[in-house]
Amino acid sequence: MKGKQNAHIPQSAVFRVILGAVAALSLVATAAAETLSLEECLRRAAAGNYSLTVTAHDSRITAENTAQAKSGYLPRLDFQGGYTVQAAPQAVSIQDREVETQDATYGFFGLTATQTIYDFGRTASRTRKASLLQEAVAHSYNAREKDVFLQVVEAYYGILEAKRVLDAADEEIVQRTDHLRVAQNLYEQGVVTRNDLLQAEVKLADSRQRRLAAANLMDNRWLFLNYLTGRPLPFRADLEEKESPAPLPPTETAEEKALANRPELASLTKTVEAGEAEVSESRAGYYPELFAKGSIDYMDNSKVREQAIYAATVGLRVNLFDGFATTSRHRQAVENLGKQRDNLRLAREQIRLELATSLNDARVAAERIRTVETAIKQGEENLRINRDRYQAQVGTATDVIDAQTLLTQIRTDYFRAVFDFQVAAARVRKAMGEL
Repeated sequence: MKGKQNAHIPQSAVFRVILGAVAALSLVATAAAETLSLEECLRRAAAGNYSLTVTAHDSRITAENTAQAKSGYLPRLDFQGGYTVQAAPQAVSIQDREVETQDATYGFFGLTATQTIYDFGRTASRTRKASLLQEAVAHSYNAREKDVFLQVVEAYYGILEAKRVLDAADEEIVQRTDHLRVAQNLYEQGVVTRNDLLQAEVKLADSRQRRLAAANLMDNRWLFLNYLTGRPLPFRADLEEKESPAPLPPTETAEEKALANRPELASLTKTVEAGEAEVSESRAGYYPELFAKGSIDYMDNSKVREQAIYAATVGLRVNLFDGFATTSRHRQAVENLGKQRDNLRLAREQIRLELATSLNDARVAAERIRTVETAIKQGEENLRINRDRYQAQVGTATDVIDAQTLLTQIRTDYFRAVFDFQVAAARVRKAMGEL
């Protein structure tokens, strides 16, 4: 019996030494690690998030669309030139005589300037549409930025939650290692059966396995946070744990702010206005267009006196029939406008739903915190009683293990409730357009 006890004690001692070494290394790493706040993560995401970098191109693209639309107010200059070689020069017949009117080979060029004088608001509507879409894209960028910010908040508090769960797993390992030591001693004294010893070993192995899963979850959340903030994936730091956020706003006030502040609604509103401008532009296709044109046409021709022709024109262009293309464009614009208005109504209802869901989740998480806070102390006391009963040989090993499992679960539930509340509160702020 004594030999077995001496053989087992070094294993427990080695494990404790390993835990101590890991703890020491963690302390050293913590002392040297950078402290990272949520605000700093949000600033880095705004500056270095990869998806926001891609989305930013849309603003520059729509700015060029606006410049293209405004070009309708400016004159159009066209130039063409070339050199022609004919098999025979052009000639006319005059009193049975052929007179050449053109050289066999000649160079030519033409320069034309065309200015639209009035097009019944077609260019104005096109420019207004492009400008409104540019504003809509800018609001869409803000909406995308807030989506990224919420992802950062979820990843940030997810890491804090995973760290607390990992600490609870470490504490459970320490408890079950101590229980294994007690079971070993009692078994060697012949007080308990080998079943208690085997049960303690299996449960310890299970705790170590769940700790590995918790550590992996925390590492994966770090990878995602680094991706969101544009940092190198191996980067690690200490995260600040902020106090609970401000109290939740009343539903009516929150909804009013949400409908006033959400960039998605601002974007869709601008899109609807752009759709109205598109309808106006398509309707102008039924009307004529007044224009002015000045031109210079030169042709190298030794047979004529005037080789350069200067001309000025004021005219009217109108399409008489284009296969109902203008009619189809107008109908398409009207249908598109109806779709955009329905999208705006849909977005309002989705925001109301998002806000109500977030408020509910935050209230439930707050209630969970209050419920579990007292349960932690009760779980600790329950574990102490069952451990003392087992050592006094009036309780079972199963009671101790169940008490350990229950305490770990209570602690895990508490940490999850705390950080669920933080995330839900951030979702409420995001729903109100204030994140």
